Amino acid sequence: MTQTAKIAWKDVTIRFGRQTVLDGLRLEAAEGRSLVIIGGSGEGKSVMLKTALGLIAPDKGRVEIDGRAVRPGQEDDPGVAQIGMLFQSGALFDSLPVWKNVSFRLLHRDHMQADEARERALEALDQVDLDHDVADKRPSQLSGGMLKRAALARAIAARPKILFFDEPTTGLDPVTADVINKLISRQVKQLGATAVSITHDMVSMRAIADDVAMIKDGGILWSGPLNGVETCENSEVCRFVRGESEIA
Repeated sequence: MTQTAKIAWKDVTIRFGRQTVLDGLRLEAAEGRSLVIIGGSGEGKSVMLKTALGLIAPDKGRVEIDGRAVRPGQEDDPGVAQIGMLFQSGALFDSLPVWKNVSFRLLHRDHMQADEARERALEALDQVDLDHDVADKRPSQLSGGMLKRAALARAIAARPKILFFDEPTTGLDPVTADVINKLISRQVKQLGATAVSITHDMVSMRAIADDVAMIKDGGILWSGPLNGVETCENSEVCRFVRGESEIA
């Protein structure tokens, strides 16, 4: 059965000066599935997400959401409007209480009334297992794990059809990382969303992925379902996933 592509990178090339970061990259994220993109530092994983967010315009090729090209710099792009984002650092506003952080898009883009936005924020906090007393605290009063949960609540508050996760477990202890992985998996399933994550954490990859793609030298070195990544025939992918170097 052919899977419908929710997001498609079509021959995407990105250059920064003389450096080519993405070189004719082709990849699809299937609708309703969780794609995890792996690869070494500096290989272009974050740049891939930024092209889909419309933050960077490809030098060649294009990114499509629902078959329509993303229009970089256009705030009303219907594809980009479907995206909820969990940033690596959480990226919460220190000057705002947690509930206003969680409902930021609802208040400032969707122009929702404050009382309704607060209710939606509390609902989102419930979904990531945070108590309501967190709502009126400042981000500086939260632990690292609570900050990550609050950032996840913000990502899901608008009930997006697409979720992006940028290194969701970086800086977390193994137990907290496991909690975040389980919350991500649960929310993707509950929303029926298409998810795209980038990570160096192979434990996280195994916990949240349906499909995996490895980026190398500006292109996709290997892609396939999660159950094929451990036994794929590409030795470089296998070494990366197992954390093995080429040094004898």
